[in-house]
Amino acid sequence: MTPAIFGIAGPQLSADETALFREADPVGYILFQRNCVDRDQVRRLTDTLRSLHGRDTLFIGIDQEGGRVARMKPPHWAAYPSGEMFARLFDLAPASAIEAIRANAQAIGLALAEAGVTVNFHAPLDLRQADADSVIGDRALGSDARQVAALGRAMIAGFARAGVAGCLKHMPGHGRAAVDSHKALPVVTASADTLEQDIAPFRALAATPIGMTAHIVYTAWDADRCATLSRPVIEEVIRGAIGFDGLLLTDDIDMEALDGPIAARGAAALAAGCDVVLNCWARLSDMHALADTLPRLTAAAEQRLARALAADGAQDLSPQEGAALHDELVEKRDALFAAAGLPLG
Repeated sequence: MTPAIFGIAGPQLSADETALFREADPVGYILFQRNCVDRDQVRRLTDTLRSLHGRDTLFIGIDQEGGRVARMKPPHWAAYPSGEMFARLFDLAPASAIEAIRANAQAIGLALAEAGVTVNFHAPLDLRQADADSVIGDRALGSDARQVAALGRAMIAGFARAGVAGCLKHMPGHGRAAVDSHKALPVVTASADTLEQDIAPFRALAATPIGMTAHIVYTAWDADRCATLSRPVIEEVIRGAIGFDGLLLTDDIDMEALDGPIAARGAAALAAGCDVVLNCWARLSDMHALADTLPRLTAAAEQRLARALAADGAQDLSPQEGAALHDELVEKRDALFAAAGLPLG
């Protein structure tokens, strides 16, 4: 198995993609809005991917956060609140916020499970900072580590109830980045003592089966390499201080925070200690290069992958039952907001 998660160019596989994916046998795939036309089409696509690999359980991920980050959009799918809304509710009624975000996450998970998606690249445990770039901004669950951990834990639990795995991001913390790592390489100069605040939510949720790195240089830990490419950061901070032993993915290696050929970026990330390379842009030449260059998935990573896809709490629901439960959960979420005087919409 190639230790990569590949993007797909459109709403269905091309003949070239089918041939590449069958030969490369990647760990899984990531879907974007370009892949999500309507409910029936997405389910056909994910069923095709499972059939291609002969795996009933396949890593098929998506960024379905709510707010401005959502790949499955109305009118075919519901819209969900941003992380900031749950942070506001937490300020007013912490217990209600935890219950609301759990219900919201389960509702999202039901929609994803119906579509055949098995992993949501969510929850963001990055602490919001007032003077940072807006790339995190309203996606964050707050600026207090305990609050973010509490909301993140409830979110991961909600996904699991729907049979979908969550993903901690962006380890060891993206909140202080002054530039968007999609566009440039952020450098964080905070001290190791200060960064203890940033890693605290990740430490609290270290048992989560999937995590994602940040393309950020933390000079206190490694002044020369970003976390994704830094063995000291991965071994001593992510695996060590945080205690994360799950499947460790890179953030998208196409981001402009990194440089050099895509295959070389991927190889460097694996050499640093990442388990799987995330490659989103569905360029056939890049995916071929990764398949030809990367070593096979390690035995340890294969075990982590199996644990990650063994989501607990999934319910065997008909589409009608799933839709009814989704609506009940959304009504519960909205009632909790309304009771606190913070109605949605």
